[in-house]
Amino acid sequence: MTSDYKGPLTQRDETTWVIPADPERGMRVPGVIYATREMIQDILRDQAPEQVANVACLPGIVKASLAMPDIHWGYGFPIGGVAAMSMDQGVIAPGGIGYDINCGVRLVCSSLNRAEIQPRLHRVLEEMFRSIPSGVGSKGAISLSKRDLEEVLLGGAPWAVKHGYGVDRDVEFCEERGQMREADPEHVSDKARKRGLDQLGTLGSGNHFIEVDVVAEIHERELADAFGLSPGMVVFQVHSGSRGLGHQVCTDHLKVMSRALVDYGVRVPDAQLACAPLGSPEGQAYYKAMACAANFAWANRQCLTHFLRQAVATALGSSPGGLGLHLVYDVAHNIARTEDHRLEGNPVILCVHRKGATRSFGPGHPSLPAAYQSSGQPVLVPGDMGRKSWVLAGTQESMGKTFGSTCHGSGRLLSRAAAKKAIKGASLRSRLKAEGILVRAGSDTALAEEAPEAYKDVDDVVGVVARANLSRLVAVLKPLAVMKG
Repeated sequence: MTSDYKGPLTQRDETTWVIPADPERGMRVPGVIYATREMIQDILRDQAPEQVANVACLPGIVKASLAMPDIHWGYGFPIGGVAAMSMDQGVIAPGGIGYDINCGVRLVCSSLNRAEIQPRLHRVLEEMFRSIPSGVGSKGAISLSKRDLEEVLLGGAPWAVKHGYGVDRDVEFCEERGQMREADPEHVSDKARKRGLDQLGTLGSGNHFIEVDVVAEIHERELADAFGLSPGMVVFQVHSGSRGLGHQVCTDHLKVMSRALVDYGVRVPDAQLACAPLGSPEGQAYYKAMACAANFAWANRQCLTHFLRQAVATALGSSPGGLGLHLVYDVAHNIARTEDHRLEGNPVILCVHRKGATRSFGPGHPSLPAAYQSSGQPVLVPGDMGRKSWVLAGTQESMGKTFGSTCHGSGRLLSRAAAKKAIKGASLRSRLKAEGILVRAGSDTALAEEAPEAYKDVDDVVGVVARANLSRLVAVLKPLAVMKG
């Protein structure tokens, strides 16, 4: 769905573009897009800038409607969108979080180097694919009772560790320690629960993946050391979310929000921006249900990490402990949270929506583990399976500019439908193999949807956030093997 953006746009500096606030169209704040001059041309051919302007019309939004350089068209909000709402006048909008609540990524380092894993890489990939369920509607090996599921919705990653799916250290290196305490399962429907009951520990489909990478470049040695990364180290990325449960939570509450627009007299320029005041019963019900889905996602990634550790150990004839498979960090891409910030020099509590964007909290932030107090948080930016991914570090400057937010990936250039038309999965698999990258997917169609040419160049994206001082460049990860959902 494309339509050239025709509205006003001015360039503030080499990485910042502004859509001026327009009271006549209901914009309460400006829109700000982070991009280079070259990138903005592609962005303007999409409906995403119009969505940036639409988000600026939401009641209670403060400072600006923000968009990261991986911006592209999404439901209501653009993917790559960030919006902070005042707690007393603001709203919460499911379109500002997305259907895959707490879709996110975690990075696991190891004591392996490339030379050690390369001869057995195929075996590792096959064991991952055999032992980790993936694909649409996939069912996992974890059997949950209805009571168990309720505990997952409340407990998040700590629940998984408590039940043997990981180690205590894992929890420390998750955002929010892998748990939103505002969760209340009362607001999660029976249909959502049913969809999640047998999906814990499953990868899912679409852009979800588990990837074997090698640390190919180090840009800031001190930061890499703080994150435990070294040249030639083999690492693993795990990218998944809240599965069918999160999708159903969004679906259920969007219906409620559509009615709430009328009940509270809220006017929005796009029906996909259905929302409710943060303090309203409808707003609180969604926030608490979203927190449950976020906890499910953290528990899911924790279980996937456990199965990954087992699969790698089995393939290499070792034990998970003997391979040094430690969690570096886990970040959320699609979530809203109440956070402490400063606005015009004053401390405030805001509800920050991030959709296809991630935190980039700087050094000294109280939410960070002790190990990252000096460095700032690790920021994980997956690219595509044919090129590279990046590890960045959060900055203090991002706290003032973007409420501590940065990009979450490379961002799509082609829709999934367009990618399937243009690319053949079988030939893509052969091409990647010739480049030294093994891939395993449930189907050639699923593989074609995620082809490298369907995405922006991640170097361009992270280059913008680095020049804007939203994040610092730490390390480049090159793919060796990829398991797609």
